[in-house]
Amino acid sequence: MNKKWIIITACAAAGLFLTALPVRADYETAPYTVVKKAGATEIRDYPALKVVSVGMKTDTERDDRFRRLFAYISGGNAAQSKIAMTTPVFMDKADATSVMSFVVPATVAAAGAPVPTGEGVQLGTRPAGRFAVLRFNGLQSTANEKAALSELEKWMAAEKLTATGQPVIAYYDSPWTPGPWRRNEVMLPLPLPAATPAAAKEADQDKTK
Repeated sequence: MNKKWIIITACAAAGLFLTALPVRADYETAPYTVVKKAGATEIRDYPALKVVSVGMKTDTERDDRFRRLFAYISGGNAAQSKIAMTTPVFMDKADATSVMSFVVPATVAAAGAPVPTGEGVQLGTRPAGRFAVLRFNGLQSTANEKAALSELEKWMAAEKLTATGQPVIAYYDSPWTPGPWRRNEVMLPLPLPAATPAAAKEADQDKTK
């Protein structure tokens, strides 16, 4: 077999392999509303989201958070039920700790997510909020995250926007997805818009129910 056919065969095999892999479109994605869009940057409003999370110290060498969370959705919970994977995987960054979270599917959250049984795995809620978000591709790495965060901060400075908290990284693709095809996002929380009198009144009424 000559070199040309070796290349063609290899490309065809790679194509078949990639098409057989699950893609992000196969998974439920955390909902949001786009408030403003400017190229790869968006301002989004997210509702409250039920999540299952694992935290760790940033200086810990071994990172097995994904394994623990995947074990939870694979039946490692009090109900021993399997739960569908969702996107994205959220990474909340802080100075001393970092928390990885899977979003619980909406139907499971509504019915009551099963209690985790794995060590360090916890159910919680990501509060509703507004975020500035920059989409970027490439492999998961600190360098790529820092570069994207720097670009987002420059855009926010030009727009006279100020973050109200620490950055969040959102990863949408499996580890074996080639870097150029990956959807990654860096997110910074923004102040929530002031509620209108009607919205404030409705919120007060909801609290009394």
